[in-house]
Amino acid sequence: MSHLSHTSAIPSAPPADQLTAFYQPILALDSRRIIGYELLGRQRVGDEVRSLGPFFTHPQVPELEQIRIDRLLREQAFAKLEASPDSPTIFVNIKPTWISKHYHESGELYTLQLLRKYGIEPGRVCIEITEEEFGGPMSDLVQVIDLYRAAGCRIAIDDVGSGFSNYDRIAQIRPHLLKVDIHLMKRSASHSGYLGILRSFSSLAEQMGASLLVEGVETRDELQRAIQIGARYLQGYLFAPAEPNFRAPDEFVPLIEEELNAHRRQVQISERSWLERSLQLAESARSFGFDRLAASAAGSCPTAEEADRILEQWLPLLDECCLYVFMCRNNGVQLSSTLARKPDGSWRRDEQFRGSDWSWRPYFIPHLLQSKQEDTRVSPKYADLETHAWVRTVSICLGEFVLFLDIRDDIEPSI
Repeated sequence: MSHLSHTSAIPSAPPADQLTAFYQPILALDSRRIIGYELLGRQRVGDEVRSLGPFFTHPQVPELEQIRIDRLLREQAFAKLEASPDSPTIFVNIKPTWISKHYHESGELYTLQLLRKYGIEPGRVCIEITEEEFGGPMSDLVQVIDLYRAAGCRIAIDDVGSGFSNYDRIAQIRPHLLKVDIHLMKRSASHSGYLGILRSFSSLAEQMGASLLVEGVETRDELQRAIQIGARYLQGYLFAPAEPNFRAPDEFVPLIEEELNAHRRQVQISERSWLERSLQLAESARSFGFDRLAASAAGSCPTAEEADRILEQWLPLLDECCLYVFMCRNNGVQLSSTLARKPDGSWRRDEQFRGSDWSWRPYFIPHLLQSKQEDTRVSPKYADLETHAWVRTVSICLGEFVLFLDIRDDIEPSI
């Protein structure tokens, strides 16, 4: 949502007879169907349709005028919703200052009044808290949002990743949906850091019991990225712009199914490749003598130097995808040094990590448990802290020890 300069012309309020509610579809990956629409304001002047974005974002447009026009749009939408047999959800954008100020002045919430007027189930309305600097006490805003929640409405936070939606406010509002800022989606196409942020929002939503909604999906590549980061809901021009009428709920089922099938095939090929690679690494490690090193623990625990020596002898057999190799005891304490590949392809020994306890890392215990059952395991893709490359960790269970290899995932492994 762009903010206009103070020096630009102040937009006037459109006449009521030119005011038209438009709707952009929101789709669910699980059902592949349209499940709702975002309400957007338009002005019809003859055959021309104009966005009301400048009117609602210009800092010199009187707030009471913005609220008046917004209410007319909401009433249009709710009247249409009452007449719709397919019961889509309407996503209503409301500025935080509007709902907080009006409620504390009047004790009423206009949207809830409309629900009663048109006999609409509150669950068919999602209150979308828009990006805005809210200067009042958060407790006042949360109080009003909780009234919507108690009535049965769903709550979404818009433009997650931009100004308004910091983590403190997300935690206090406890939304049902996190709507990702459109600019993050665009930047993630060419910058792995933004892709990592998008993945983190998926984890955040999961931990909060919320769902991720990705807007601005304009291409099939962006749809694939939305699937990869764990989005549940989608919105964008790939499907449809904002329009004055609702579409058939199943109109985009073939498109979404095609991309979901492509995603499944890609993941299956990748996971099968990495499983085969991990099994080959495990066979190589055992044939090279790691099993004998592990077996010697029955008599006396091998030293870090012994572990380093056999690791260094094994390094020439590892291809250029492998970045780090180290060995831990099965309690999470690192036995060996960390062998790290240098930019020129040679290896360096980093002894500072000997004795480090990695059992606190979220992946370690699941890795260990599954490794004991299946000998090897491959982690999901993540960004390496030092190189920022996308990597996976392969773990190989060797009795009382676990061998770990961090391997690049942006280079096709030679299997």
